[in-house]
Amino acid sequence: MHDLTGFQRDLLYVVSGLDEPHGLAIKDELEDYYEQEIHHGRLYPNLDTLVEKGLVEKGEQDRRTNIYSLTRRGRRELEARNDWERKYVEPAETSAA
Repeated sequence: MHDLTGFQRDLLYVVSGLDEPHGLAIKDELEDYYEQEIHHGRLYPNLDTLVEKGLVEKGEQDRRTNIYSLTRRGRRELEARNDWERKYVEPAETSAA
């Protein structure tokens, strides 16, 4: 996970949070979050990188539509990232209360 870009990490979160996510649904979610257009030339090469790293699986919904899902490794990596983030976020929240 440490070698991923922030955009690739965001892709992992979106893939994990959608039911049978396909490219356009992922693109729409990220555009809502980033509040800007995500070009296909950015989206699909980064999804392919996650597939190559074994974090995401790519399957076919039909001839024109690919669906993506987290692998077990991808899910473990996200859980580890969440644990790491909680070490820094939760103490700040409790001390501010």
